[in-house]
Amino acid sequence: MTRSSHHTKLFIEYFSIIIGSALIGLSFNIFLLPAKLAAGGVSGISTILYELYQFNPAYTQWVINIPLFIVGVVLLGKDFSLKTLVGTFFVPFTIWLSADIPSKIDNPLLAAIYGGILLGVGLGIVYRGKGSTGGTAMIGQLLKKYTGLSSGFSQLIVDGLVVVSSAIVFNLELALYAMMSIYVTSKVIDFVQLQTSPSKLVLIITEKEDLIQTIIKDEIDRGLTKIRSIGGYANKEKTMILCVVEQQEAIYLKKVLKEQEPDSFVVFLNASEILGRGFSLSKFYEPVK
Repeated sequence: MTRSSHHTKLFIEYFSIIIGSALIGLSFNIFLLPAKLAAGGVSGISTILYELYQFNPAYTQWVINIPLFIVGVVLLGKDFSLKTLVGTFFVPFTIWLSADIPSKIDNPLLAAIYGGILLGVGLGIVYRGKGSTGGTAMIGQLLKKYTGLSSGFSQLIVDGLVVVSSAIVFNLELALYAMMSIYVTSKVIDFVQLQTSPSKLVLIITEKEDLIQTIIKDEIDRGLTKIRSIGGYANKEKTMILCVVEQQEAIYLKKVLKEQEPDSFVVFLNASEILGRGFSLSKFYEPVK
């Protein structure tokens, strides 16, 4: 990777962290705080403290994040911690800056859904920038690093503990809405990180590999991979063909296979993210030398 491409990559990552942090702060001020939803994390703690003592949420989050940031320096490395510092600053800064936004939703159900979506998008963008917003989001990243769990599920576990505390301060109904918001957030985080696409992975198990290969190349002009396999029922050698296609191509391929080779065993699977030359554009990858 050249020096200029490395700098461009870093710029995009830090810009992603700033944008994601801004969305997180807006989701807190517009949806979560007005509805009294302590949807996990340091933001949830600040919501509880605001209800009990009227502590300014922005200042509360800054204070709590300081010791957690020190932990990040030790365990996650200098580069990650620098990005965490950016996220740690910009989330409370956005909360402080947007404190007087007039259009707020205090309906707990709507706030849980809309707030969860916006929060998940923000966190997903931050994670794609290889950063964190500090607080329990950083704890979630630590959990992901040392357990192998997805970012969304790690965040779900950590934030669930905060919701249990909120049930005591508020009530079980608001705690339930907060849990809904956390669930929505966790799913949106994984969606944003995976960049889920409408592409399909097609698995074709056949004894007529030449015919299938001709169909794929001539009808939809896609590449393929062939794997030798043994059928479990008849114990005969067959070929498993793997091919990635777009949604409309999958529909057309299904129609053609039914007409020309109905005896083949075909499986269509959702492909979350496709990387590689010839199919999709890659972001932030080193150029081939």
